Amino acid sequence: MAAKLFQPNRPHAKEISWCPGCGNFAIRLVLLDALEELGFTPYNTAIVSGIGQAGKMPHYINANGFHSLHGRAVPIGSGLKIANPELNVVIVGGDGDMYSEGMGHFVYGIKRNVNVTLLVHNNQVYGLTKGQTSPTSLPGTKTSTHPHGVLSQPINPIALAISLNCSFVARTFIGYREETKKIIKEAITHEGFSYVDIFQPCVTFNRVNTYDWYKEHTKFADNMDTSDIKKAFELSLNTDPYYLGIFYKTSRTIFEKSIDGYIDQKQPLYKRTVDIDLMKKFIEDSYKL
Repeated sequence: MAAKLFQPNRPHAKEISWCPGCGNFAIRLVLLDALEELGFTPYNTAIVSGIGQAGKMPHYINANGFHSLHGRAVPIGSGLKIANPELNVVIVGGDGDMYSEGMGHFVYGIKRNVNVTLLVHNNQVYGLTKGQTSPTSLPGTKTSTHPHGVLSQPINPIALAISLNCSFVARTFIGYREETKKIIKEAITHEGFSYVDIFQPCVTFNRVNTYDWYKEHTKFADNMDTSDIKKAFELSLNTDPYYLGIFYKTSRTIFEKSIDGYIDQKQPLYKRTVDIDLMKKFIEDSYKL
């Protein structure tokens, strides 16, 4: 279906600048349809990104958007959600953005468990800056920074997220659009930090991990028990094929329900009246400490 509410692009946005054939186009369309089918509107939705080709996503969706710094999308998106729990916050970034510069924030986003959704566009290379090795590049892959082939092992973000007891962990391949949309919708409606790794070919700079390569080396796991963390971790270690689907789901108290600011009041912070005298007293008392 056409996601009419979220199209066209943001006002005054430039023409989409991804390379023809880039997996980001399909991720954008799937995300638009998911938001539409869930009944969201541009006014109660925020798309937050870091730097990279995936980081351009807020420019191409007619909703609230925040294009943040490299690796910093998770704390920005978390802050938005904490300040306004009525917003539906979707954070997007690439494998370099989230698993390199943003790795610390990725880990602590899982730890805090703010009720946001994180979509990572994983093409196993730095696509924006012309094809350098990324944290998920496979050994032997030749890149502009490793002309003789990558020597180090790639990180396994799925195994890492499961080991941290992430509230929702999934992986998909954008070549399977309907399955990807279903997973994204379930991630968004899950209460807690929901993480989806999306294999997405970079058709310009990664000639190894192509659409055909992902179809050959990925498989949806049969009958995943999403409550079994040990089995989920075991499946996450498999690399031939890479399993797809929802690995793990659990119920954890979200951060917004744990902080004092929302125990007595449920209103978003921006709707509250500030007691100036109380604020002055708080500041004065803090100087006495």
